[in-house]
Amino acid sequence: MKKFKSIALALVVVLSAVSVTAQTKKVDVAKSTINWTGKKVTGQHEGTINLKDGALVFKRKKLVGGTFNVDMTSLLATDLKAGQGKEKLEGHLKSEDFFGTEKFATATLVFKKLVTKAPNVYTVTGDLTIKGITKPVTFDLTTTANTASSTVIIDRTKYDIKYGSGSFFDNLGDKAISDEFTLAVALKF
Repeated sequence: MKKFKSIALALVVVLSAVSVTAQTKKVDVAKSTINWTGKKVTGQHEGTINLKDGALVFKRKKLVGGTFNVDMTSLLATDLKAGQGKEKLEGHLKSEDFFGTEKFATATLVFKKLVTKAPNVYTVTGDLTIKGITKPVTFDLTTTANTASSTVIIDRTKYDIKYGSGSFFDNLGDKAISDEFTLAVALKF
């Protein structure tokens, strides 16, 4: 009987260890996309930005963590053509007026809190660092076996990006730029 109890206890310990082991899924950065949209009074601009690396952590098929590094120097405008303002906009977005990519080449996101909203849908609160400033951001993330997707809305003024903001400057008229920009994120593992 003692031997049976020992075997049963060992089996429980082994099965418990196996079932709670975290599985880290690394993002395939070549197949993943981040599309950004920034709005202004007279329209909007769109573009892309690349991930340097990233991973989601699962336990028992439930999302429990995630970390991402974004290459801010890869920021591109896709709604303009070369010679028609594309280079000017990209240069301005990379300048100190906006993301200061020469000094702050990487932005990071670290998941801090995850709440299951529905099967494979999570409300994520994470620490987002842009220009060396870390602030919380909350968004919903949908996962499948090999993908994850989200739309993230970021208030740029929280990261000291105030250029053209009607919240900080008066009399901008049609030159005002929205404080928020949107990221449409599609990750593949």
